[in-house]
Amino acid sequence: MIEVYIDGSCLGNPGNGGWAFLVINKGSISSRSGYCLETTNNQMELTAAIKAIEFLINYEEILIYTDSSYVKNGITLWIENWKKNNWMTASKKTVKNKDLWLRLDQLNLSKNVEWQWVKAHNTSKHNNQVDQLARKAAETLTKSSFN
Repeated sequence: MIEVYIDGSCLGNPGNGGWAFLVINKGSISSRSGYCLETTNNQMELTAAIKAIEFLINYEEILIYTDSSYVKNGITLWIENWKKNNWMTASKKTVKNKDLWLRLDQLNLSKNVEWQWVKAHNTSKHNNQVDQLARKAAETLTKSSFN
């Protein structure tokens, strides 16, 4: 099973944001990152997950580590009820980031994805690396926005 660490970062919320993922495959590590203007941290967390699964199109079994309870709980616990309730939350509000959740759900259902929560800024070397990549992407955007 291929291992992936994902993270999103936002400078302000909303603000300039970055997403990143780190892929570990048979000891080899590769990464990708990107950025968006005027986004939220949750949107960047979801984007990281989407981009990672899209990148791994040829892999059927994926283990994704995330420090986002929003992403982990959303995709493993909440999404079925959102779909049953026409994308409304338990408090009868429209699910935020529905477009991203729809895409992530589609990708998640097309693979055998296992989701694992990890504590942010802890002893996980790879989680710390992907956190730095996402933040750097957001910071790069901020620096280039003023040039």
